[in-house]
Order: sequence, then structure tokens, then C-alpha cells
Amino acid sequence: MTKKLIEKFCRFYAFKELLQQLITRDIKLKYRRSYLGYLWSVLNPLLLMTVLVIVFSNIFRFDIPNFPLYLISGQVIFNFMVEATNMSVWSITGNASLLKKTYIPKYIFTVSKVGSSLVNLIFSLGALLLVMIVTRVQFSWVLLFFPFVILQVFIFSLGVGLYLSAVTVFFRDIQYLWGVFTSMWMYLTPIFYPVSIIPEKYQWFYINLNPMYGYIKQFRDIILYAHIPDLNTIVIGFVTAFIFLILGVWYFNKKQDEFILYI
Repeated sequence: MTKKLIEKFCRFYAFKELLQQLITRDIKLKYRRSYLGYLWSVLNPLLLMTVLVIVFSNIFRFDIPNFPLYLISGQVIFNFMVEATNMSVWSITGNASLLKKTYIPKYIFTVSKVGSSLVNLIFSLGALLLVMIVTRVQFSWVLLFFPFVILQVFIFSLGVGLYLSAVTVFFRDIQYLWGVFTSMWMYLTPIFYPVSIIPEKYQWFYINLNPMYGYIKQFRDIILYAHIPDLNTIVIGFVTAFIFLILGVWYFNKKQDEFILYI
């Protein structure tokens, strides 16, 4: 078992340059023929945050301290997961011609989609930083812990992405179903409202059955409240992420030899 894992890692490392090229290609294609280019990675979350702040601060009047930062801190994390998984859906079928012509580890395409989404997330953190400066948040050494949260979401998104990319080869309707599902998921996650508005009898299910709740809570603890997340929350976050990664890798490996028959 250990020998096989080492062999797989060595094979993955051998294709690191291809992975870099695929990530670079995805980023360039996203901003091709755009006058503002990469600046949109900062402007998009800022513009959306502005609209939502106006709506929810003045109409619904949620009493949340520093609502703009509360909103954008949940927004950037959730949007990373959505973008990474949405791009992963077509990572195999979208590269069918290349897979038919030469041998390339199939999972490299899914990893590249999640990797390019990670780069976009890093750009989006610029918008988060601007909001922190404008709202005069006190910067703390606790901010050094935010990469641990991003790592959890990356692992989680990769696991979900691998599973979705494999399923989509056989069921093309997944692209539409997943889009609807992530829209529902967004409204079931406290991105623009406090969890306290959920009736107490439903809060346990709401909190414990939504992996993104824990990741967003950790991120807000660090960014908004300047304290280290609870150790139990961190452990659960990593365990959940690795469970999804293991399931995704298992299903992908099980089905990848059949891809060529359907792509």
C-alpha cells in the first residue's frame, strides 16, 4: 500500500510542469479579452459585497458587527469551493481530445482546476484585505493561521471535484444539478445572515451537516474576531476534508479506466 502511494506521488511530481501550464492556461482563459484582467478577482467580491451589504444592512437589518467583513469573509471561502467544484465537473470531458491522443494521468486535469481556483482565491484575498483596512480592523498575529483554513477547503474541494469529474463522464446532467445544488447550499450557509436566526431545534443539523459552515466559522474567527479557532473545529474540518478526498480518489481510481469509452 505504502509503495503504491509513493509511486503515485512520484508520478504526480513528474507531471508538475504540465500541472503548472494547465493552471496558467485556465487563469489566462478566464481573463482573456478583459480590459481589467486579474483586477476582476478583486472587484467581483467587492461589488457583490457592496450590493449585499446595502440589501441586508438596510432592508433585513441584521445586527452583525462589521457586516461588510463578515459578509466578504464567508463569500470568498464559499466562492472558492463553488468555483473549484464547478470547474472540476468538466475537467475530464473537457479534455477528451488530449486524453485520447497521449497518456496523461487523468486526475491532473481535476487538480489543475482546483489549483487555478486557489490562485483566484489568493487574488480575492486582496478584496478582503481592502475591506479590513477600510473598516479599520485591528491586525493580529492570529492572521497567520488563515492558510490552515484554506488548506482544509482546498482538500475538501479537491475530493468533491474528483468525484464530480468522474461522475460527469457517465452522467452529463451533473453540471446542471450541481449548479442548482450549490445555489441551495449557499442559502443554507450563513454567508450573509447570522446562524442565530435559525430555530434552535434545527441548529444542530444546520451546523453539523454543512461542512462549509465549519470552514467559514474558522475563517471568521481568525479574520473578524482575531482569535484562534477551537481545536475541535479544526480537527473536524481536516477529518471531513480528508474523508471527502479519500472518497473522491477512491471513486475516481475505480472509474478512470472506463473514461475512454464515454468521453
